[in-house]
Amino acid sequence: MQENQPQVHLARYVTIAVDIATRIVRGEYRIGQKIFGRSTLAGKYNVSPETIRRALTLLQERDIVDVMPGVGVVVKSDRAAREYLADYNQKKVLLDIQERLSDLLREREKLNTEIDRLTNQLLDYTFKMAGRLQKLEEITVPPSSPLLGKSLAEADFRARTGATVLSIYRNGHEILSPEAKTTLQAGDVLMVVGTHDSARMVYQLVTGNEPVPGQEINV
Repeated sequence: MQENQPQVHLARYVTIAVDIATRIVRGEYRIGQKIFGRSTLAGKYNVSPETIRRALTLLQERDIVDVMPGVGVVVKSDRAAREYLADYNQKKVLLDIQERLSDLLREREKLNTEIDRLTNQLLDYTFKMAGRLQKLEEITVPPSSPLLGKSLAEADFRARTGATVLSIYRNGHEILSPEAKTTLQAGDVLMVVGTHDSARMVYQLVTGNEPVPGQEINV
């Protein structure tokens, strides 16, 4: 088993039965040999006599040992012990797989929960941003604009308005994502996006005038 593979938790009496069967297969306990009594085995494995009784019952049912009143526990068959260990190892492989699968399912559930949380967080943030960012449909650069002949960089457009120029319509052509060095001309139609507060600042920067209260400024 790999170091990071989960350990299978078996009943204590089963692990004791496996240990005794293993010792029989190794020849530590020989056929016909008397194994320690229940009390001694309970002390050896640091468990209750009831746990030892269950372990011995399991071995006796598999014809590995005989439990004889007044005599004790006697080894009956090393072959039966081998068969028992083979069956045990097969079951243990299945238990290992089941345990690993259970762990992976729990991990997947945690991942799904985290994915749902982040997805909701992203959607919430997106809706908030969508509410804050509004497209300023368009604004035309008039012949009297103080920005004529200036580039977007020279006008310090974004820093002064908080808005971004998405494109410029000029003489029937569209300049997408204009560079900072792009100069503005009379009749240019700017497509910009920014916050609600950007509208007034864009209008003032492009026209050189404060918008009249109540005036629609193409937001």
